[in-house]
Order: sequence, then structure tokens, then C-alpha cells
Amino acid sequence: VQLQASGGGLVQAGGSLRLSCAASGRSFSTLPMGWFRQAPGKAREFVAAISWSGGRTQYADSVKGRFTISRDNAKNTLYLQMNSLKPEDTAVYYCAVGLVAGLSTSRRDYTFWGQGTLVTVSS
Repeated sequence: VQLQASGGGLVQAGGSLRLSCAASGRSFSTLPMGWFRQAPGKAREFVAAISWSGGRTQYADSVKGRFTISRDNAKNTLYLQMNSLKPEDTAVYYCAVGLVAGLSTSRRDYTFWGQGTLVTVSS
């Protein structure tokens, strides 16, 4: 089982990026999924989560209104649309599969962490 995140890069403040997370090895269409990020010298933090159907989402206060999480179960892929990016959004972004039915913000409730993708926002 693998999760591969992609789409990161260097962008100016105010710009946009779309991250993708492709899952292989099995389908996660019945499980919630989430995005986390880790800035240099800081702990990994919750960014967004989405229910198995895509009908429910949850966001960290710091990204609410700017980021949108979505998924395409037919493609076994998770997305994160990031708009109005700020320098403080600079981090390695990770996708993961939820272990519990609800939308958790805790790292402990996620597994199958993919390789991260680096997002750098310049001021």
C-alpha cells in the first residue's frame, strides 16, 4: 500500500497550488482521508480531512476559507486545492488514511502516511 503526494513547489504569496495524493495497492474509498503538514522545526499538524463519500470536510482554522479538500474515489486520489497562499503555509504536506469513521484532527487516527511534497511560499 502506497500513498504518493505530488504537486508541491515554489509559489509567491497569494498564489495557488493543487496537491494530489494517489493511492495504490488497495482502495480507500470507504475510509476518510486527511492532509497534514510539517514546517521546519515544528510538529506535524492537521490541515484538512474528508469523509469517505466526500460529503463532510473539516479544516484547521489557519487554512479555512483558503484550502479545499476533495477526493475522487474512482481514481483513488485525494486532492488539496490551496489558494491565497501565505509564507506560513510553507511546509512538507503529507496525505494519510483515516483509521476511525469520524473526521479526526489527530495524527494518531491516521495511517499509511505517504511521502510528503514540499510547498514553499515566498513573500
